[in-house]
Amino acid sequence: MAMVVKNNMSAINTLNTLNKNTNALKKSLEKVSSGMKINSAADDASGYAISERMRVQIRSLDQANQNAQNGGSMMKVAEGAVSSTVEILKTLKEKAVSAANDTNTDSDRATIQKELDQSIDQINDNANVTFNGKYLVDGSHNKKTTNTTTRMTNQSLSTATVGTTALTQLAARNGDSLNIHSTDMVTVSYVKDGKTYTSSMQVSSNNLQTVVSALTSGAIQIAATTGTTSTIGVDGSGNKVYTASGQNAVTLTSQTAGITGQIAGFTMYITDNKGNVNKSANASLDAFEESIRAQNESKDNSIVLQVGTKAAQSIKVGLTDMKATALGLQGMDGSTISVATQEKANAAINALDAAIQKALDQQTTIGAAESRLEYTQANLTTASENVTSAESVIRDADMAKEMTNYTKNNVLLQAAQSMLSQANQSSSNVLSLLQ
Repeated sequence: MAMVVKNNMSAINTLNTLNKNTNALKKSLEKVSSGMKINSAADDASGYAISERMRVQIRSLDQANQNAQNGGSMMKVAEGAVSSTVEILKTLKEKAVSAANDTNTDSDRATIQKELDQSIDQINDNANVTFNGKYLVDGSHNKKTTNTTTRMTNQSLSTATVGTTALTQLAARNGDSLNIHSTDMVTVSYVKDGKTYTSSMQVSSNNLQTVVSALTSGAIQIAATTGTTSTIGVDGSGNKVYTASGQNAVTLTSQTAGITGQIAGFTMYITDNKGNVNKSANASLDAFEESIRAQNESKDNSIVLQVGTKAAQSIKVGLTDMKATALGLQGMDGSTISVATQEKANAAINALDAAIQKALDQQTTIGAAESRLEYTQANLTTASENVTSAESVIRDADMAKEMTNYTKNNVLLQAAQSMLSQANQSSSNVLSLLQ
């Protein structure tokens, strides 16, 4: 190789190698210090894009998990309010049963009535419970529903029972006669808009529809769609409701739809001409249970919990009205169910049974939502863990490998620096020719 001064190719080649080693060491330092083998799109364009999409997914999954946890907390607040209402209703049922006993004086029943009124007021307070300023069980978050009428179905009477069946011809589910005679008295008690009504008439030759209509002033009728059919009616969502057994049953319906027209409790019983109670008949007649709840028309205001990373991946929970008026315990004018007399206390028992059923149904809905949210949280946690693992494979650095590369590049850099020094000194040998 010629001895030149202007272009020292050895030094230039060594300098290029030094620059490469410097860049390699820089990248090694970046990977070791950050713990990632991909720090920018320049390191691995496709890998960077994939890992960034995964990071978006991970953050979305974690936020959805947080949403589910917050939703669970909200449902627990709602459940607490409804649970308190159920406990109050249990106590009220106990008090109503006590008031129905004639060992109590009118003064005793007045005292029980005061306690009942205070408890009903507390039920309204429970319905106004809030979470983050949002009312939960006051009816403001009900699902979409139309105006519905109260429907009460009796599955203890014969499957052949219809509205035109004479009371003297009524039979139990097993076909046995109820032994109702024309000289007997039939009494009907019901609660409507917070007020208790009681009326009686002689059985005579009257049929079931005539008796119910006459003793309720038309407020209650035999449902036209029922009788010799298992169809009860249509609920607020427009779905047909059938008897649980799938057998024919007779259904009573309130004349007016909505909360103001609901029948909170219905009692029918027979006494003979001596005033004795016909227990076998009453066991079947007092078995009208609420099968469709009366509700006011409502838009879909269900609570929506976003629990997924995509649009519309959500859980909707409709919370019904848990105020005393919606439970049939209080009228729109503030009047409450009465236990002032034995007959009214007896009617209050069935009204409270219906209210308990409404509260338990709401509690079941909330509990089911809570259970689902727990499963959702577990699923989101697992998904986040798996996506994080996949992202780690793409982007996280193998520290042992990167430390090995760092050590290698550091040694090469130092060697290149040393050789560049040697290459630069080679030009000075030209001076020996000038001596």
